[in-house]
Amino acid sequence: DLLDPERLIQCPFVKQHQIRACRFPYHLVKCKESNPEIAKKLATCPFNARHLVPRRDLSDHIMKCNDQALVEQDVVSGCREPPQEQVKDGSTWQAPPCEEDWET
Repeated sequence: DLLDPERLIQCPFVKQHQIRACRFPYHLVKCKESNPEIAKKLATCPFNARHLVPRRDLSDHIMKCNDQALVEQDVVSGCREPPQEQVKDGSTWQAPPCEEDWET
């Protein structure tokens, strides 16, 4: 299950490392610092920073990356115009009436 935080993911820097999905981003940072020579050979996917692939394979990965659709969906959602009533009226928030009398 891709959403399971306990599933194991193979580290792209050291193949023997099997990391739980919930710890994977933290592991990537540490392992990248510990393995700078390997890090130079890898490129980060523009759609998912957890995807580290050999630099020569990046173009192919970008074409096939499953997360590309999610990013495109977010971009399309963000480009929609806001409802017209919100544009015309602006904020509808009003301060509650003040019950304090500083003069007394």
